[in-house]
Amino acid sequence: MLRCPDSVCSSVGKGDSLHHQVLAEFPLCPLTEEDLTQNPLFCKLLATLSQHVDHTGLTLHLRKELEKAEKELRAQKLGWLRLESLHRLLKEMVQEHRCSQHHSIVSAADDKFYDTLEQCLIVARCAKQLDPSDTINQDQSLILGLSAEKVLNQMPPKQDVWQMKQRLPTELQKHLKKKLFSLLSYYQPEWENESEGLKCVKLSKLPALLESERSRAESLTEGNRENATLLQHQTHAYLSELLECMQLLQTLVLDLRLKVQKDLDRKKIEYFEAKCEIGIQKIRAEMLEVQLDTYTRDKIAAHRKITEKLNTELKTAQVEKQSLESKLASFEIYGREFEILAEEYSRLQQEIATKSWALKEFTP
Repeated sequence: MLRCPDSVCSSVGKGDSLHHQVLAEFPLCPLTEEDLTQNPLFCKLLATLSQHVDHTGLTLHLRKELEKAEKELRAQKLGWLRLESLHRLLKEMVQEHRCSQHHSIVSAADDKFYDTLEQCLIVARCAKQLDPSDTINQDQSLILGLSAEKVLNQMPPKQDVWQMKQRLPTELQKHLKKKLFSLLSYYQPEWENESEGLKCVKLSKLPALLESERSRAESLTEGNRENATLLQHQTHAYLSELLECMQLLQTLVLDLRLKVQKDLDRKKIEYFEAKCEIGIQKIRAEMLEVQLDTYTRDKIAAHRKITEKLNTELKTAQVEKQSLESKLASFEIYGREFEILAEEYSRLQQEIATKSWALKEFTP
């Protein structure tokens, strides 16, 4: 189980300082302070790993091995670039000479020098293609039956080669000086009309200038890389904040919509209440109008007389009712026998009425 170092454990309580330390040690990781705050154990793990790995995730031993391998690779690349640059310079010299033959008169010595140089380059190239190396199968069939030894036999005479080698440094120096002056004119066009001596002085300072430009370009590239990383973190934080703002806005919009809907419903209720009240008042007005059209003054006077007559008859009926009720109460005093006699009397009265009606009907 990993044990947090004392220096790390002591800084755990510092909170933000530990978060800044972890983010600085691992700039390539898309992490934010919020992520580290929500995962404190992961933050401790990263702080522990930062004691053993660099910002790219490599351990110190692997970093040393990588630097050693890169150093060897740079040395090999430098050696290859030197040979390749020299080879290309020689080819350029031959090509420029071939072009100048069509525009000016060239001396025989120059023709012989460049012919020898071109032939040596071609033979060397062919021999390199035919010479098997460690990466090529030794049993590979020869091209057109040729071998490196046969191709090397096509070299120019040794005397011509010796003369070409004696002159080559001078011509190569002239060609390099010409290219350097062209480079100087490209870097600073205003120096093109300067004297050769002044150009040579400025050429001696050109590597330092180019090195400063390269260092400046590298620093700008590194700054751009750091700015890109910072921009990525800021973009992530900005998007997080933007999402939170959008959620807050959605909540506010929903609350506002509900509040507005509540106010709108209340206003609608008030509107319908007022409309209903107006309808009720219209109905009452219509009822009053109908009553006024129905009950005229004459009708009201007649109704009053009828009411008075009915009230009088009602009072008379009530008095008669009370009289009958008192008589009925007096009859109830006699008990059950009187009730039987009353029923018998009623029955006889009905028979008399029936017989009288029959007698009346049958009497001519």
